[in-house]
Amino acid sequence: MMRCGSVVALVVCAAAGVIAQSRGVAHPSFEILRRRMDVDVDGAPTAYGPKEKPTLDYLKNARLEGKPWKPIVGYLTEDDPPHAPVVQGPHDPAPGYYISQTAYTDKARTDERDVLRYVDATKINYVVLGKAAKKRGARLGDFVAVYSRRTHKAAFGIVADDGNPSGDEGSLHLLQALGYPFHDGKQDAVEEREIVVRFYPGSNPEGLFFRTQTALDESAMKMGLSREFSESLVVGAVHPK
Repeated sequence: MMRCGSVVALVVCAAAGVIAQSRGVAHPSFEILRRRMDVDVDGAPTAYGPKEKPTLDYLKNARLEGKPWKPIVGYLTEDDPPHAPVVQGPHDPAPGYYISQTAYTDKARTDERDVLRYVDATKINYVVLGKAAKKRGARLGDFVAVYSRRTHKAAFGIVADDGNPSGDEGSLHLLQALGYPFHDGKQDAVEEREIVVRFYPGSNPEGLFFRTQTALDESAMKMGLSREFSESLVVGAVHPK
């Protein structure tokens, strides 16, 4: 990203859509240093299920903001009371498990009970759309580049979920790609300010949907997006209040 004279200027320039000419990037972008990053497993076929099933996360974490009195957003439920979970059938990827949802979906699959309609957290790098990023123009489906100041690894991803105003969540596949030895969403989390997310607003106007990370990476590179992060720029990244 083009160098701006101060931390504040860096954010202002990025939010205004400064083009990163020095890296050859043809898209405006801005960066946010996350306060933390919890593991999101939504969209994975084995994310949630009955108590006897070995799931990737606790049922309580399927509720909005993880609060017990908030509505369920992590998996599909029946419309009528008692709003029982919709269970995968014998021909689905994980029979007996609940159908876990993501806010971003495959437009070609219109049946909400289709497990393949959602972004699989175990196969695709994705981040959650928080209020700060949304205010700066980020939307579901946009491409991102994510960097870990601890592991010094970077990866492409997309914005595929919401439901957490802070935006401090990333898919299990993303955290693994960044070098963290995480296995599920129950206990694992990055608890320090060390994950930087570069958002590319408006970078996926056609609503492309990806079933493999390889396909996502190839698409991002064809667009000329960058996952290079200089140390000086990373240090200057700001987490909005």
